[in-house]
Amino acid sequence: MNHQSAQARWERHTQRPLLALAVAFAVAYAVPIVDNPASPLLTELCTATEWVVWALFALDYVIRLALTRRRRRFVRTHWIDLCAVVLPLLQPLRLLRLVSTLLLVGRRARMASQIRLTTYVGGSLIGLLMFGSLAVLSVERDAPHGNIRTLGDAVWWSFTTMTTVGYGDHAPTTGMGRLIAVGLMLSGITLLGVVTANITAWFIARFEKDEVEERRQTEAITSLAEEVRLLRAEVARLTNEHEKQRS
Repeated sequence: MNHQSAQARWERHTQRPLLALAVAFAVAYAVPIVDNPASPLLTELCTATEWVVWALFALDYVIRLALTRRRRRFVRTHWIDLCAVVLPLLQPLRLLRLVSTLLLVGRRARMASQIRLTTYVGGSLIGLLMFGSLAVLSVERDAPHGNIRTLGDAVWWSFTTMTTVGYGDHAPTTGMGRLIAVGLMLSGITLLGVVTANITAWFIARFEKDEVEERRQTEAITSLAEEVRLLRAEVARLTNEHEKQRS
């Protein structure tokens, strides 16, 4: 019980600092892509910031694992977190650091009780749109046959890809760009499903509430009608007794 409470306290106290680290990672990832070509010093500084943020998120996972009593169960139920921690070590690419950090941020955001589903979905949409645009721009900008050359092109392509519209005026030509496109399409479909399910659940809950209220009113009317019937029967009985006494 103490281990579990310690884990809960740790997760509660580190929620805001990890959010600030996620913002720092976003800035460090975006600056070298938007400010192209960036100076070597700025690029190294941003790369170091990305690694530091990822390392702190990995440390957060290790500390949460140490604070929990059922560690095997924690690893089984948080396997995505473990993959996100190990992934950049296997192949230290910027895109892998981006994916792993997004996974870790998303997992911790879903754990925060103060974050509602609509806020989480909205933040996920904005984050995927921004990072998808930056990622595809970084791999497609210098491609020989690429047609995504500016940030505006990348944002437009990400938006049409996430919404599964796909006008085709901009499309990735590299293997990594197409891999990013697959990730965006799957993410867009998943988030759309979450939004649809949330709206459906709201309507179902609303209908159930109306049905319960209607049933309650029907039962109240039925009970009132029964009381009126009994009252009329009593009045009729008293009237008959009164007439018998007069006769």
